[in-house]
Amino acid sequence: MHIPDGFIPLWQCAIYYIILIIALYFSTKWASKNLDEKRIPLLAVLSAGIFAIMSMNMPIPFGTSGHMVGGALVAIIFLAPEAAVIVFTIVLLIQSLIFGDGGITVLGANVLNMAIIGGGVGLYTFKGLRKIIGEFPAIAIGAWLATLLSALACAIEMAIAGTFPLVAGIGSMVLYHAFIGIIEAALTVIVIGAIQKYRPDLLEWKKLQTKGGE
Repeated sequence: MHIPDGFIPLWQCAIYYIILIIALYFSTKWASKNLDEKRIPLLAVLSAGIFAIMSMNMPIPFGTSGHMVGGALVAIIFLAPEAAVIVFTIVLLIQSLIFGDGGITVLGANVLNMAIIGGGVGLYTFKGLRKIIGEFPAIAIGAWLATLLSALACAIEMAIAGTFPLVAGIGSMVLYHAFIGIIEAALTVIVIGAIQKYRPDLLEWKKLQTKGGE
């Protein structure tokens, strides 16, 4: 899902960078109010884990790659897509600078797909379904949808850039990530289940339930 440098024209990259700058502005405001000595280490651990799972790439036709993402995981744990924006900006920047995975000019597009779209879809799917079908089924569906729609957004962006043919690009990205999303859903449920068992105080919605806010 990493879009490499050169796959999107600079005018299009500039639009995604504007979105990234706006997202980072709100994310840093969120961080200053919500991150404390317990949650900063959790954010760091999640960043390391996401770095690892995104390094396991599966080649996809037309030059991009498929992999698990983790945007829904971060957003659901912190109950904030802003957390995903911070994590993915750091992780994708390191990957592009040191490992050549993705690129600098396309950083805004990659953060948009994996953090803003992925994190937002995962979180709001979870919030919308958890009281209807239960927390963990909602987490699984949110993580799967987040992976699928992130891939769809990537394919559409590449088609706009003229790099992918639209129909074939969407078919490749969505098909691969529909299967990858199943693994992502299972992993997200396992990680959040472990946190709920051993450190439920780190889950934001558990705090709100205790206070009567959720």
